[in-house]
Amino acid sequence: MKTALITGVTGQDGSYLAELLLEKGYKVYALRRRTSTPNYENVEHIKDQLDWIDGDLTDLASLISAVQISQPDEVYNLAAQSFVATSWPQPLATAQITANGVTNMLEAVRIIKPDARFYQASSSEMFGKVLEIPQKETTPFYPRSPYGVAKVYGHWITVNYRESFNMYACSGILFNHESPRRGLEFVTRKVTDAVARIKLGLQNELRMGNLDAQRDWGFAGDYVKAMWLMLQQDTPDDYVISTGETHTVQELVEIAFNHVGLNWSEYVVIDEKFVRPAEVDLLLGDCSKAKEKLGWELEVGFKQLVEMMVDEDLKKLQSDKISQLN
Repeated sequence: MKTALITGVTGQDGSYLAELLLEKGYKVYALRRRTSTPNYENVEHIKDQLDWIDGDLTDLASLISAVQISQPDEVYNLAAQSFVATSWPQPLATAQITANGVTNMLEAVRIIKPDARFYQASSSEMFGKVLEIPQKETTPFYPRSPYGVAKVYGHWITVNYRESFNMYACSGILFNHESPRRGLEFVTRKVTDAVARIKLGLQNELRMGNLDAQRDWGFAGDYVKAMWLMLQQDTPDDYVISTGETHTVQELVEIAFNHVGLNWSEYVVIDEKFVRPAEVDLLLGDCSKAKEKLGWELEVGFKQLVEMMVDEDLKKLQSDKISQLN
């Protein structure tokens, strides 16, 4: 039986990855950061199947202990301060967790279990002010947020440990990937939750920023399969994971409102406070390397993804309403 250690398991990606590994027969250890109100919503259905270890990416000693306890064959470092907008008012916290935290995790693995295979969650935000379209593994980075800068550090320190210590360490440069488990602070979930609320008469409008921004959006459940595939190869390498298609925020809004029979223009209000200080205008990934070398394929398209998220938000809100009535 293979053993895996996942950081960030209660997040969107961590929950889908944990499900995938459990289905494949892994023993899964989950690193849990101590908080006053832990949120297990995404993993409630598998919580008892996971072996929990307390630890924090900013605390090397706790990570060394976690690796010592779990003795993992594979380590998936998904934990981060992952909300781009928050990285401007909290640049130091973002650097500590999203950048330095990667070094701490790599160092813990190097010291205790250097033969473990290590996955780092890199991000398309590293490309920022893009220098070529589409972006591929060799495209230069030009991050446009403290989050993007931190992710660039995490990416290159992973490469450095691979080359310096001969560790099996690789990065997945994942473009935007969404699901019903996405946090409400992210634009996709903000939209689908608002559409569901408006449809049910619980909200009157949706306040948005730049509707012209374009992203390459895929389904998180598809993307975690690529993470696993990266650690099954003979040699470690870095891969862009994307759909190869781009859509505007306005397209996202239109699909979501159309799905519930509403005209988006009657409910959307542009609010300058939601416009980023430095915008990333066009992210479009070239995932041909992942398709060729990993045999990775997409299963869920953009329209299907948005409609799935709206349906799940409607279901959740209706369920909450029934619970309140009872």
